[in-house]
Amino acid sequence: MTSLSELVATSRRVGASASRVAKIRELADFLRTLDPEEISAATHYLSGSLPQGRIGIGFAKFRDATPDEVPARGALSIADVDEALTTFAGQRAKGAVQRRSAALRDLLARATAEERAFLVPLLAGELRQGALGGMMIEAIAKAAGLPAAQVRRAAMYTGDLGALGRRALMEGGGALSALTLQLFVPVVPMLAQTATDVTQALGALSGEIAFEWKMDGARIQVHKRGDEVRIYTRNLNEVTDAVPEIAESVRSFAADSLVLDGEAIAMDGAGRPYPFQMTMRRFGRKLGVERARAALPMRAYYFDCLLLDGQATVDLPGRERRQRLSEVVPAARRMPSLVTASAAEAQTFYQATLAAGHEGVMAKALDAPYEAGNRGASWLKIKRAHTLDLVVLAAEWGHGRRTGKLSNLHLGALDPSTGRFVMLGKTFKGLTDELLEWQTRELLARATRRDALTVWVRPELVVEIAFSDLQASTRYPGGVALRLARVKRYRTDKTPDQADTMRTILDLRDAQLSGQRSPD
Repeated sequence: MTSLSELVATSRRVGASASRVAKIRELADFLRTLDPEEISAATHYLSGSLPQGRIGIGFAKFRDATPDEVPARGALSIADVDEALTTFAGQRAKGAVQRRSAALRDLLARATAEERAFLVPLLAGELRQGALGGMMIEAIAKAAGLPAAQVRRAAMYTGDLGALGRRALMEGGGALSALTLQLFVPVVPMLAQTATDVTQALGALSGEIAFEWKMDGARIQVHKRGDEVRIYTRNLNEVTDAVPEIAESVRSFAADSLVLDGEAIAMDGAGRPYPFQMTMRRFGRKLGVERARAALPMRAYYFDCLLLDGQATVDLPGRERRQRLSEVVPAARRMPSLVTASAAEAQTFYQATLAAGHEGVMAKALDAPYEAGNRGASWLKIKRAHTLDLVVLAAEWGHGRRTGKLSNLHLGALDPSTGRFVMLGKTFKGLTDELLEWQTRELLARATRRDALTVWVRPELVVEIAFSDLQASTRYPGGVALRLARVKRYRTDKTPDQADTMRTILDLRDAQLSGQRSPD
């Protein structure tokens, strides 16, 4: 039985190292020492998550739950912690608050000072020690002696790093290869990297590539078996009842079973897209759906087929998946696209997309598989203006008419090599009075510490930022800063791990330095 103190020591070494290779080696070495029943919980803890999911413990609760005395030596095992948290999460009946507080106090009473320093941020969802999902996947692969690509692929279909770790270490590559897409088990959608223009996209992706409209709507994944249809958001939440017209349309498609990737969007009578916020109103509605449907009808456009008549197609190249899509989805419901190797044709298509009111185009390699959950290099997004999805790290109190509101946002991006967020700049521009009210309320609910000027928050809110370009900076740790940044909108449909990373930002900087610019 492995002690919690051994896991904490591993976490401390991982957090102290600046080397991705060293972090992965530390994690893999530790995973190999675990008993089978410990692998799942330990993998979660070292990734900063819990097997039980978020269990609703904020920092404020620890003030009352933390005992004054600290044991000199640790007696907790990984299994002890997992058992205690399972009991804690299961408290639902009358008196649950008191029982949860007692259970938390008992757990912390058995922990040493170093163990408490690990457990408190872990339980509050605030552990930042550099072993995020992508790094843990590589550590699992190294510990199990498997190719990282094989473990990464399996991760698409488990959705649980703990279960993935146990399966890889105990059952091996054959068990991972057997994992595939299943009906009514949504997967995190494939994401795109950024290109500055169509010429750069054509240079990055060889041969003919598919250019598609990039709509400013809501990403959806649709699962169908017979007349049963379920619709999921990019965060894997089911929203079928909120958009019944999309479900009705999919029931008519010529396939018994089907999984599609697409975009839902609200458009006016002339076929012009409404702003993103209008589309998202439909997804948050539980009452008055028929009235909302009449006032703001939704359309869905599909661009990928992930399963057809019982056979997963995710491992097929893009060209074959497009063929499957055309066989079952009517042309009017497919995302408008152009397959070409011509920069002139691609640019004409791009300009026509903007003229139709959309935000840009996607460029997709035709020989690449579907990489669920990954920001793959085979998909590139090209927008009219530079925009990035960044994470709010802190905010400063406003002045004048903004007194009493959190205004100036500290913006950051995750550095995958360290697992830490890197600050890229600040902005208070683009914020309406309504948005100021909303963000003040949401940020205060996520506050971790504050002083007279600034409130630091848990890195949970994703905000889309428009900017003119990137510039060298000695002020910010990443060496780059956003120029003329302004808030475009909050991306409440995205989680922080779906935001842009420092890798994307440095690629944009390199493209700038080579003289490339986004088209007007």
